[in-house]
Amino acid sequence: MQTIVVCVGSSCYVRGSEKMAETFERLIRERGLNGRVELTGAFCMEQCSMGVSVRVGDKVFRCLDAANAESFFEQQVMPMMQVVA
Repeated sequence: MQTIVVCVGSSCYVRGSEKMAETFERLIRERGLNGRVELTGAFCMEQCSMGVSVRVGDKVFRCLDAANAESFFEQQVMPMMQVVA
């Protein structure tokens, strides 16, 4: 199972982490990844000045926003799912 952690601390929240999480939820559902991808939140990933932070597995990504959530998912999450499959 692949884990995606979205920072929902106050700094990331005001930069759109809630919308990112909603996009990830939709993409997980649309691509039939329920049970293969776990989406969770963290209150702070200590990257407050760098936009929304997301961790996929052990790798942390910074400076994300809701506008690039779908392309991020396609580029970072989907290739990992093909390896796991």
